[in-house]
Amino acid sequence: MINKARMLVLALLLAAAPAFAQQGPAPAAPAAAPAGPASGVPWSSLSPGQQKLLQQRFGDTWDTLPSARQQALARGSERWLAMSPQQKDKATQRFQHFRDLPAEQKQRVRDRWQRFRALPPEQQSSVRENFRKFRDLPPERRKVLRERWKSATPAERQHMLQNLREQRLKRMERMERRPPNRP
Repeated sequence: MINKARMLVLALLLAAAPAFAQQGPAPAAPAAAPAGPASGVPWSSLSPGQQKLLQQRFGDTWDTLPSARQQALARGSERWLAMSPQQKDKATQRFQHFRDLPAEQKQRVRDRWQRFRALPPEQQSSVRENFRKFRDLPPERRKVLRERWKSATPAERQHMLQNLREQRLKRMERMERRPPNRP
């Protein structure tokens, strides 16, 4: 019973959790979730796995949910079902961490998630790539960079960001000037 509740909570989390913004692009919506923003997801169009996952909490009230919520739950449940046990464990840990945050931190995370979702796809990809690069740095280097960022004034932060933008632009210009690789 607890495992089913855990899976349900995680399915909900995956549908809208800000902690997963860095997970990379979300998989394509399942065939069960129509693309139209005003159209709901019929219960009968969900896979048996999705129905089983969502039944206890939403089975009786599915038709009363707003269509956007139905779509989010359909996408989240499909994503959950596609995860490996290790990914599910990691998601569980992240969800618990999020639940344990103070209310104001949760709101900051939600706000960041909304800002991220409002970015164009190219910028979302760039944010994800920057996150991956940071994550792949040695722990000591990440620590130094975090401390440097925390101790910087807002003006210094803007200057750091501007320098990074200029460096990225220079790299792109150098790449454009290179002749194409020939086999």
